[in-house]
Amino acid sequence: MSQTPTRILIADDHPLFRGALRQTLSIGTDPAEIFEAGDLNSAAAQLVAHPDIDLILLDLNMPGVHGFSGLIYLRAQFGSIPVIVVSGSEERTVIRRCVDFGAAGFIPKTLDVESMRSAIATVLKGGTWTPADVDLTSPMDKDTSDIIRRMASLTPQQVRVLMMLSEGLLNKQIAYELTVSEATVKAHVSAILTKLGVESRTQAVILASKIELDQNSAVNR
Repeated sequence: MSQTPTRILIADDHPLFRGALRQTLSIGTDPAEIFEAGDLNSAAAQLVAHPDIDLILLDLNMPGVHGFSGLIYLRAQFGSIPVIVVSGSEERTVIRRCVDFGAAGFIPKTLDVESMRSAIATVLKGGTWTPADVDLTSPMDKDTSDIIRRMASLTPQQVRVLMMLSEGLLNKQIAYELTVSEATVKAHVSAILTKLGVESRTQAVILASKIELDQNSAVNR
């Protein structure tokens, strides 16, 4: 009897790394069906087209992604699918933030092939995986906890709108990108301000930037 292949989405904007990761996943006897995406929109489209995907391997730096926003969006929109962040960063604060924002694992891109395969297998079995020297037992800091609580209240579409506000897009531009009316965008912005407990778009963007600064300064390609 043939074994149902594990379905994995690789979301990374570097074709060479996607190819290397695909090759890594092809080693061994367990079959895997691999899907690829080079930006957040393509990743979301793949997940809609293939709802039976078992795992997402996510790079933190891709077009359409700011800091941890891509992770937050995918966890909000596709919460049943575990996400492993695969990153060039090995900063412990970045790894901890990823877990706090819902990642089931964190794999540094420098990890050897066998350890990477073991990490993926652990998460596919329902576990979590991070480098051994990362302490996940200590409570998260108050600021992070507060930001996570506020961000978790946003719908997936509101997360997308907030990401676009952070890019400096106007309501008209956001409406075009999301194929909705400007009135819908205005309603989303109003809801975002209320849920984040801020009074203006600028304050919302500043709050969102707090989940980007540490990651952006730490990740080195």
